[in-house]
Amino acid sequence: MRYTGPILDAHHHLWDLKLEKHPWLVPQPGRRKVFGDPTPLYRDYLPDDLERDAAGLHLVGSVHIEASWDRSDPVGETRWIAGLKQRHRLPTVAVVRAPLDDPGVGAILEAQRAFDFVRGVRFILSWHEDPEKRFVERADYMTDSRWLAGFALLREFGLSFDMLIYPGQLGDAADLADRFPDTTIIVNHAGSPVDRDAVAMDHWRRGLKELAKRPNVRLKISDLCAYDHDWTLESLRPVVLDCLDAFGLGRAMFASDFPVAGLHAGYAQMYDAFADIVQDLTAEEQRALFHDNAVRDYRIDKTDSRP
Repeated sequence: MRYTGPILDAHHHLWDLKLEKHPWLVPQPGRRKVFGDPTPLYRDYLPDDLERDAAGLHLVGSVHIEASWDRSDPVGETRWIAGLKQRHRLPTVAVVRAPLDDPGVGAILEAQRAFDFVRGVRFILSWHEDPEKRFVERADYMTDSRWLAGFALLREFGLSFDMLIYPGQLGDAADLADRFPDTTIIVNHAGSPVDRDAVAMDHWRRGLKELAKRPNVRLKISDLCAYDHDWTLESLRPVVLDCLDAFGLGRAMFASDFPVAGLHAGYAQMYDAFADIVQDLTAEEQRALFHDNAVRDYRIDKTDSRP
């Protein structure tokens, strides 16, 4: 039976461009990103926009993921989210930014952890051999001693790590998970299968299965259309099923990545696709993917879980 129950959106972003805190959201004519033309993103995206996009779905909670706010003021984004939470129902919890490669990151993590809704940290790691696909200029963060020292502090502060990488980095991710078995790592966007030829997809599948052997790793099945702009239900289906084959039904979760995913799909359209793909699973299994696993992994205590 097709899923119609509660949804915990485990990955979305919010921003207010008037704050001038997001350098990547400054319009540049002719600029393109791996996820497409970013021009439609050059607008505010606030809780009311998320609620409007999700109208008609049973969205009961959400996780705000840091949106590349000014690196020099990472706690500023968290303060801003705290203000939004005072006035809006969403977001429920947040994953924040922290410069793990900075020797002074401990003080920043302490300041971030002072907010009771902070659950984890994201430090973008996506490096690709193609410069046009890179989000960072270094490929070696996961083996750099200074960065690893910062990562080690996550356990001390009780924080998980949201990981944005490309398939070529899945091996380093597995080594990192082995090195820090007590830190939960939540891989974003299914490991970003950006190269779609048969050889590249096989490499992605094998890397995902190897990474999944680490019990402290989770997988977000989110924004698949970022790497499949002309997607159809049948093009998404094998990717979703490969993710579930690797991580199982207990360590995967669906999420939106709105508003970025909105470049190629409507909010309800995307969740409808997820529901169509897994409709043969039991009601309990579907609820785990759409809600329960995210509630557990982001340690959400008070979410409306009515069916």
